[in-house]
Parts: sequence; C-alpha cells; structure tokens
Amino acid sequence: MVFLSAQLFARSRGPDEFWRKRQIFKLAAHYIGRKRNCYSITIRNVHRALLKTTKARYLKKEDMKELWEARLDGAANEHGINLKILREGLSRCNILLNRKSLANLAIWEPRTFKSLSDIACAKSKLGGVKQVANNSMPESVIVKRLVDELD
Repeated sequence: MVFLSAQLFARSRGPDEFWRKRQIFKLAAHYIGRKRNCYSITIRNVHRALLKTTKARYLKKEDMKELWEARLDGAANEHGINLKILREGLSRCNILLNRKSLANLAIWEPRTFKSLSDIACAKSKLGGVKQVANNSMPESVIVKRLVDELD
C-alpha cells in the first residue's frame, strides 16, 4: 500500500483491520441481508451468537445429566430399587461408576445393571439402610454375612 502523504498514512488503519473484519464476516457468512454485509450490524449479531453458543454448551451438559438421571431412575424402579439406595449401595461396595456409565449399562447391558442393582440392594440391606424393604432382598446375591446369619 503506497501513501502519498503523511495525512493519508495516519488515516489508514492498515491490513490488520481488514483481516479482523474478514474474520467477523466469515462468522456471519450464513446470515441474510445487512446482518451479513454491514459490519456494525454484523459485529452485534456475531457477538450475540457467540454468547448464546457459550451458554448452550453448559445447557447441553445439564440436559445430559438430567437425561442420565431419568434413565437411571427408570431402570432402578424397573428392578424394584430406589435410585438413592442404588447409589448408596454401590458407593458402599466401592463401585464408583458415574451417571453416564450407569445409564449406558442400564440401556445396553440390562443384565449387568440388574446384577449391580442386586449387589447394591444387598449391601444397603446389610448396612442398615431403612428404606430397603424386607422382601426386596435379591436371592441371586450371596453375601458371606448373610450365609452366616442363616446358619
């Protein structure tokens, strides 16, 4: 770029402004009308869109947590155990699985989830959790303390 006077040199902002504006216009390429072509309008809309995408990332994580909780609650109720008792029993057995992996097991490996729920129920009953019903003790779980009590 050739400047014929010092005044023109002072007024020019250089190539940096071109590339900065180009980056904003790239983000607004899918907009329609002046939102796409007019920089002052484009920068407002792009900034608003970037703020919304930031919030949406957090909302997506919250939605997934709610989905996993709902799936776990449904699967636990299907096996006759409360979700709170399931989590308590698994933590007492040192089975440290998060919501996502438990929900995946409930969907794709129902027998594995059933065995985990049986183990959690048995451990909760042995631990003295009051919410466990007396008739909800699984027969498929063999616990050393239970065998000693029956003898």
